[in-house]
Amino acid sequence: MRIIGAGTRDNFEYRELTTFWTVPNIITVLRFLLVPLFVWQTVTFHYGWATLTLVILGSSDWIDGYAARRLDQISSVGKWLDPVADRLALIVIASTFVATQIAPPWLVFSIVIPDVILIANTWVLFRGNPHLPVSNIGKIRTALLLVGTPLLLLGSTDWGSGTPLGSISTWVLALACVLHVIAACGYFVQGRRKAKALKAGTPWSG
Repeated sequence: MRIIGAGTRDNFEYRELTTFWTVPNIITVLRFLLVPLFVWQTVTFHYGWATLTLVILGSSDWIDGYAARRLDQISSVGKWLDPVADRLALIVIASTFVATQIAPPWLVFSIVIPDVILIANTWVLFRGNPHLPVSNIGKIRTALLLVGTPLLLLGSTDWGSGTPLGSISTWVLALACVLHVIAACGYFVQGRRKAKALKAGTPWSG
């Protein structure tokens, strides 16, 4: 069973829809609407409920990708909506962790700084979405963040306090942040190469 690229059909030619109204896009929007709920639960010290919200956020991120491939509902909107929603959600979640002193400041810095550089780079080169393929490092990074953040929060609950959850989650998040920086460097280089190829009028395969 595939974890990365789950739901992919072999020897199947996917179409690209132009409509917003697809099952994966609706899941993405509903997922993002959980972010303010998570923030409220965290700042009001409802860590157990906030952990559950994070688990739902993480699992729905996998589900919308699965649905897009399995239902043949890959859309042009979804190609930019999903990564933008994920990026914004990740920044808000990391900032909330640091603001409430659940996580150290490096969690935000290692996520926000590479993202700001990437956004500036893609805006200068493409004035919008560069449509770069998602790397496996990026997918693994996302998976680790989706596992590490609930564990970190769970370690802050009455049940998890004093258990190894805090240490385990810190190491998982540290690895995720290292991969985040590596993935960002890869996207930066890919973006420059694609822009150069487009300017020269030569094919770019990624």
